[in-house]
Amino acid sequence: MAHQSDLIADDILAYLNAQENKSLLRFITCGSVDDGKSTLIGRLLWDSKLIFEDQLAALEADSKKVGTQGGEIDYALLLDGLQAEREQGITIDVAYRFFSTDKRKFIVADTPGHEQYTRNMATGASNADVAVILVDGRKGILTQTKRHSYIVSLVGIRKIVVAVNKMDLVDYDEAKFRNIEESYREFAKDLGFEDIACIPISALNGDNIIDRSPQTDWYDGPTLMHYLETVQVASDLKEKPFRLPVQWVNRPNLDFRGFSGTIEAGSVKPGDEIAIPASGQTSIVDRIVTLDGDLEEAIAGQAVTITLKDEIDISRGDMLVDVKSRPDYADQFEAKIIWMHDDALLPGRSYLIKFGTQTAGAQISELKHKVNVNTLEEAAAKTLELNEVGICNVALDRNVAFDSYVDSRGTGRFILIDRYTNATVGVGMIDHALRRASNVHWQALDISKKERAERKGQRSCVLWFTGLSGSGKSTIANLVEKKLHSLHKHTYALDGDNIRHGLNKDLGFSDADRVENIRRIGETAKLFVDAGLITLTSFISPFRSERKMARELLEEGEFIEIFVDTPLEICEERDVKGLYAKARAGDLPNFTGISSPYEAPEDPDIHLDGSKLNAEEAAEVVVQKLEELGILDVWFPEI
Repeated sequence: MAHQSDLIADDILAYLNAQENKSLLRFITCGSVDDGKSTLIGRLLWDSKLIFEDQLAALEADSKKVGTQGGEIDYALLLDGLQAEREQGITIDVAYRFFSTDKRKFIVADTPGHEQYTRNMATGASNADVAVILVDGRKGILTQTKRHSYIVSLVGIRKIVVAVNKMDLVDYDEAKFRNIEESYREFAKDLGFEDIACIPISALNGDNIIDRSPQTDWYDGPTLMHYLETVQVASDLKEKPFRLPVQWVNRPNLDFRGFSGTIEAGSVKPGDEIAIPASGQTSIVDRIVTLDGDLEEAIAGQAVTITLKDEIDISRGDMLVDVKSRPDYADQFEAKIIWMHDDALLPGRSYLIKFGTQTAGAQISELKHKVNVNTLEEAAAKTLELNEVGICNVALDRNVAFDSYVDSRGTGRFILIDRYTNATVGVGMIDHALRRASNVHWQALDISKKERAERKGQRSCVLWFTGLSGSGKSTIANLVEKKLHSLHKHTYALDGDNIRHGLNKDLGFSDADRVENIRRIGETAKLFVDAGLITLTSFISPFRSERKMARELLEEGEFIEIFVDTPLEICEERDVKGLYAKARAGDLPNFTGISSPYEAPEDPDIHLDGSKLNAEEAAEVVVQKLEELGILDVWFPEI
């Protein structure tokens, strides 16, 4: 390793102590493609003397083999580790590197510039204190410059360096630099940045990276390294209200019960009073336990185990908080969401939401608008596509504790997870709780669902018929209802076509509208079940997520999924309305089975083979199954 210090030989303990106590700065580099982000970081590593001898040898060999500098040292190769990155000369994944100087330690994230990797850039920015946004001196402010600046602002970074790179290719022209500086400051004036430093550099030649360049004698500001070493980013997390999400209940024996986690904000001492938002209970901190012994005080960023004076029911997902400054505790909030998946966000679809150690079910109840991150204009939208940003209302299936992202990054951010693939599909920053969430409560009723169903001599439930258009599900559902009616059962049928004449007449057939269509039907069916009825629904309901959402609205055993499994070719033969023909001709967009997918049930409660059973036979199978399940049990009330 080329980095040397006299203290290593003279006083190794003093050297190690000095290294340990230096402050740490996390920063990212971002900008458009080919602006020189990887070259800049490679140059910082090179000039900081933190390259091992074997790395140096490998770099020299790689520079001759795949470098872009004609056999000279290509600093970008220190960061572009993926083969595809080296072949294309671009950054794809986020690359993290550590280096240090005599004054400070650094962790830098090299983030991709291509638009399709914006989600990677947002990930790299999430924990940074400073953003270095590179601008090609030849091209000026580009679309990606604006996109990355907006996302940097969104995730809470307030210190910005605009590094105008490749000044050597514009003959170190001051006018070009000043024009770029003026344009950027005008664009960024409403983004909430506290400090913007504009620095003319050449990452390849090292101009204004470590030492001031004689080529820019017209520039009197700091070099990039001087700025990074001296910028003040002292965290105010210690001054914020105490927040500790419980990750684990530590119970090694009968005599010890502690609550382990990392403090997200504030500080805590033995004797402090804390509260648990979920229960409203309070207690006094008894001990703060670590592997190195008990602490007199713990602050944000420390992983600790806290014991309390009182026995309180606390589990993973709960939060220990300052009793005098509690977080919001609600099931609805407004948030900014960055969508990170190829499948679009669909309002009404059921997702999992994760806040640190808390997990709940969630729906986007309203997509208020999306933000054009290139122009910062707001636009109406029904969905969010990959890398788009939207302002949304989010509804959860239970109350959770959270803060606004502005007040606390750690307890004000979340991720959205697809229920089936477990893929992270979105990240969000909470703006504020929706106050109406705390003002709306379930009204207690004297007559229960069970009592209504028993009065009718049956068990209330939903018979959810699903299948392709033309599969026969409406015909079968109609026959099933007739048979149930003849058995003196109380029923009601909700048919897809009929519902769209009234309750859902405002909805089209896009994926987003289909999701909302099923959400409304699910909520309506739930009310009919509460009324004690056997409710039959006949809808294509093409997506597993929405069928699962409808099932989860009901209690165990109340949702019976009936898959009318009829092959597509048979459905087309039965197509008396000519819908399939129109879809094949391209005249009917978003038609399930042709231009829009149908996700067949994987484990339906009742599976009807539409190629072997006629409608009468299928209906008889359904009724027999209902009898086996006890749905049709007769109950005679006492007179």
